[in-house]
Amino acid sequence: MTASDIETIRGRLQTVTTLAHLLERIERSEGVVNPDQYQAVVAKLKEALSQPLPDAVLNAVLAAHPATAEVYENLHYAVSGLSRSSLERSVSSEMLAAQELARFTLHARSDKG
Repeated sequence: MTASDIETIRGRLQTVTTLAHLLERIERSEGVVNPDQYQAVVAKLKEALSQPLPDAVLNAVLAAHPATAEVYENLHYAVSGLSRSSLERSVSSEMLAAQELARFTLHARSDKG
């Protein structure tokens, strides 16, 4: 890898991390967020995430910035689905939904009888 390649990656990383940090601040803001500003940040972040970064670097950024990880996952949904979502969380949600449906069905049957 040349010095030029390293500088290019460093520049991309700075852009992605700056936008990721900004998106996290917007997501956690208790005040009113301008929708145009939000969309502009997300559009710039999508553009930055479309540029190649080493896997280890990308994974570190995504692990530190959940909103950015969600944007990244949505960008790649057609290829990899919800690959960044926690399997444990997905399974737990599915089980909870099944339990609630079973409870609702039981309750509905007891109301009829």
